[in-house]
Amino acid sequence: MNCRPALNNQGREGKVSTYKFPPDFVWGAATASYQIEGAWNEDGKGESIWDRFSHTPGKTANGDTGDVACDHYHRYRDDVALMRQLGLKAYRFSVSWPRVLTNGRGPVNLHGLDFYDRLVDTLLEANIVPFLTLYHWDLPQVLQDEGGWTNRDICPTFADYAALMVKRLGDRVKHWATFNEPKVVMDNGHLNGDHAPGLQDPATAYQVGHHLMVAHGMAVQAIRAIDPNLYIGIVLNHWPSYSASDSPEDVAAAERFWLQSETLFLDTIFKAHYPPSRWELMGEDIPSICNGDLVLISQRLDFLGLNYYSRHLVSAQGIIDHVPGSEYTEMGWEVHPPALRNLLNKMNDGYDLPPIYITENGAAFRDEVTSDGAIHDERRLEYIRQHLIQVYLAMEDGVDIRGYFAWSLLDNFEWGHGYTKRFGIVHVDYETQERTIKDSGQWYSRVIESNTVSDS
Repeated sequence: MNCRPALNNQGREGKVSTYKFPPDFVWGAATASYQIEGAWNEDGKGESIWDRFSHTPGKTANGDTGDVACDHYHRYRDDVALMRQLGLKAYRFSVSWPRVLTNGRGPVNLHGLDFYDRLVDTLLEANIVPFLTLYHWDLPQVLQDEGGWTNRDICPTFADYAALMVKRLGDRVKHWATFNEPKVVMDNGHLNGDHAPGLQDPATAYQVGHHLMVAHGMAVQAIRAIDPNLYIGIVLNHWPSYSASDSPEDVAAAERFWLQSETLFLDTIFKAHYPPSRWELMGEDIPSICNGDLVLISQRLDFLGLNYYSRHLVSAQGIIDHVPGSEYTEMGWEVHPPALRNLLNKMNDGYDLPPIYITENGAAFRDEVTSDGAIHDERRLEYIRQHLIQVYLAMEDGVDIRGYFAWSLLDNFEWGHGYTKRFGIVHVDYETQERTIKDSGQWYSRVIESNTVSDS
């Protein structure tokens, strides 16, 4: 892949440097089913754990739910037209498991399947490549009532669901991700409880993490048995750890933090073993593992999706919450673009990875709609610009990166934060459902058209 920049680099003279991406680089945007679809109980859709969680008082900001969200279920054609207007080459979306299988298994809900069928056809008519994620956190509540991801029986059930979707859409959808951010499912859903299903137990969390990976392996096998020519991957989220100083104590602490908090899924998938430092940290809470599980988990993959937002700064005393002089997003996350290049190189050096897509990258900032209806979100625009430059530089370093998906296409339901945080490159008025392309979206459209990013 030839990814050398065409530079007009006059350094500090004020001239602009440009970075020309490969002609086949995939430019996209991403969403998730529960965050945008709405129609939470229409056309035979079953209840998900996020329906149950968000309807439970005190679980989300302002009691917000995904009942309507962006109403994408009814407005998908307009949203695809908007994608086409932006010039997107690809669109990453997830399927709502309880929309296609009301009870998580058994009879198929044809209304739900038909929705995704129409969505895929509409994308292809617009020359937009669909990237499908099978699980972005909205587990059928019926399965949660049976133990959810703590119950090993869910693993073959997930593989059956994957097979159903591939049989219906695999003739047109070529890129399939099994899970989005299993670490968040494990930690936020089952360790600290701020995501559905809201559990708080280390042993439960670690068992969930293991079952997610077993289900991933079974799903990869099921998909390949149907069509070995499909591209199959998984989406992981990572925050690289930086040492607060050059002191041996801080450097050791940062590396220890990385090994204990960030390598669990990388090691099991790409090295077929649990990282020793994480295994030791689990102590008596280690998960139950069956013979052959690690071989099953470490199926060959065709791509890896990477979600990146920020870094951890670590000292011997722990994580540093605030870095003087740094910019922070509305989520309280430090803006640190060079950490993305660092992360990509660290992963590339430490693992035998398939091609990488940046499947999520973006920022929540407070947007203001001007009197003429425009949204001048310069901070989000600059966040995306600087991270794209780091993606390019990592490609120069030798990392095989095939595409970038901005998070998110639309402002949406931001999980426990409800509608208080906006990540979209397109603004959504939740009262009227009117969509307005922000300055960041207009700029991103020009990037896609030129296949080029400039540093100003």
